[in-house]
Amino acid sequence: MTQSLSHCSTPLTAPLLSFPYRGVQGNKPGNSPKGHPPDAHSSVSDLANSLTGDMVMLSPGSEDDDGEGTISEKLGRIQFSVGYSFQDSTLTVKILKGQDLPAKDFSGTSDPFVKIYLLPDKKHKLETKVKRKNLNPHWNETFLFEGFPYEKVRERTLYLQVLDFDRFSRNDPIGEVSIPLNKLSDLGHMQTFWKELKPCMDGAGRRGDLLVSLCYNPTANTITVNIIKARNLKAMDIGGTSDPYVKLWLMHKDKRVEKKKTVTIKSCLNPVFNESFPFEVPAHVLRETTIIITVMDKDRLSRNDVIGKIYLSWKSGPAEVKHWKDMMGRPRTNVAQWHALKA
Repeated sequence: MTQSLSHCSTPLTAPLLSFPYRGVQGNKPGNSPKGHPPDAHSSVSDLANSLTGDMVMLSPGSEDDDGEGTISEKLGRIQFSVGYSFQDSTLTVKILKGQDLPAKDFSGTSDPFVKIYLLPDKKHKLETKVKRKNLNPHWNETFLFEGFPYEKVRERTLYLQVLDFDRFSRNDPIGEVSIPLNKLSDLGHMQTFWKELKPCMDGAGRRGDLLVSLCYNPTANTITVNIIKARNLKAMDIGGTSDPYVKLWLMHKDKRVEKKKTVTIKSCLNPVFNESFPFEVPAHVLRETTIIITVMDKDRLSRNDVIGKIYLSWKSGPAEVKHWKDMMGRPRTNVAQWHALKA
């Protein structure tokens, strides 16, 4: 059973749920004074009160973060070498290894590979082999850019993009590194670097944020996911907007167990959903459970587009793991947190 009171909000209005971080009380869904049915045109405060049970709102830096401060996602790092041969007019790039890459698959691992570009040219790229189920891959592969005059090489930027290979859908970006080659003092000798991966910005940019609350009931063996609202969603349509809805998959190991979705809100980049979805999750499978939340753009004439995703489990990214642990530590309480949507 789901609770829904969806609409489109704009940044000019007071944001829904602009309440203090702790101790926000709410009415249970469907409850209203006797003889007075719920009003479909409720105010923002009425919408906030429609959420299930008690709400605890957490955000980085709040008093509930135990002094952890702002969460910045760790994407791992990559080791590579680069050097130029004046005799052969050849730039050599060696992709050596990756370390502490994040898990992008719901099985808790990744299948990483690296794309190599010399920007601004993005038409010609080279790729490493895919390393299956490996968060610390060793590639040890050498790539040659032949026939490049030194003056031209110094105008280029070495761009490395680490991705997670996906056989059934689009590959997921993990992170990127870029080095302007004119910044290297001694390009005539091979130099080896360790570089921290940064979020990929190759045409994707920010995809928006989703406010989600989780509630674990150990007695009923349920996790209730409340899709509250989104903000600043990426426009996917030609008209500069999107028709968003949210799809949820309950996963056990690599198996899809149950699917649910919200209503679609037309032409809106700041939708308010307020829909609750209970999933049955026995205690003995909690550590092998992942909830994949995907914000989609509804397209009547072609395939629906993915705006962004969240993987909630005990082994996802730092922000997701924190939310999962907070849910487990506060049973029977709705714990809400903003999540940045990812590719």
